[in-house]
Amino acid sequence: MDLNLTNRTAIVTGGATGLGREFVLSLAKEGVNICFTYMREEEHPERLIETVKASANVEIIAVKTDLSDEQSRENLFATCIDRLGKADILVNNAGIWLSGYVTEISPQDWDLVMNVNLKAIFHLSQLFVNHCLQHDQMGSILNITSQAAFHGSTTGHAHYAASKAGLVAFAISLAREVAKQKINVNNIAVGIMDTAMIRKNIEQNPDYYVSRIPVGRVAQPQEIADIGVFMVSPKTSYMTGATLDVTGGMLMR
Repeated sequence: MDLNLTNRTAIVTGGATGLGREFVLSLAKEGVNICFTYMREEEHPERLIETVKASANVEIIAVKTDLSDEQSRENLFATCIDRLGKADILVNNAGIWLSGYVTEISPQDWDLVMNVNLKAIFHLSQLFVNHCLQHDQMGSILNITSQAAFHGSTTGHAHYAASKAGLVAFAISLAREVAKQKINVNNIAVGIMDTAMIRKNIEQNPDYYVSRIPVGRVAQPQEIADIGVFMVSPKTSYMTGATLDVTGGMLMR
């Protein structure tokens, strides 16, 4: 199926590793030019750039970004527009998953989770929507939320769950505001996925995690990314304010 994404430009946060990396690879296969963020040099963004350029005829740049910092976020967006000319797609993929029961969470950790998982998405979405409106163009925003947004946390991640629940409400609100401007805003709710963020926990207690998944296995990032790329394509122009559950059955509604 041709998704009609050739020559579009996407910003992908947290694009150097895990699910974000798979988003970059999948979008590049569809002919999308990409600006992705990374946080640390050990994420080796240059390797991903080389991989993409070897297999796809697209433009791709990496921007080191601290998503908890307002100026860093503004620099990301400005760099994308300066280097690639526009932004048609925003994939708010990056997030952090700190541990701690409510009795133990420091105000600093709470604020950090909210700044990265929610405030950064608000800010980047604001920049993106204003860009689309200024240039009278269609746009697509995809956010990565979690089954924890609906079920809450049972294992000491209340700040993470709260940030993801807030993201769902924010996305619905924004979708209503910009629907008539042909900008759609959607979410994917993920469950347990084989990424560095949670891999150590899975390896230490695999039965605990797998037993919670009706399909009986942990998701691979590529599975999620392929669905996400479809969701930012013109094929889904009639879908907005939606959360698609891709959790192996952990979240059934």
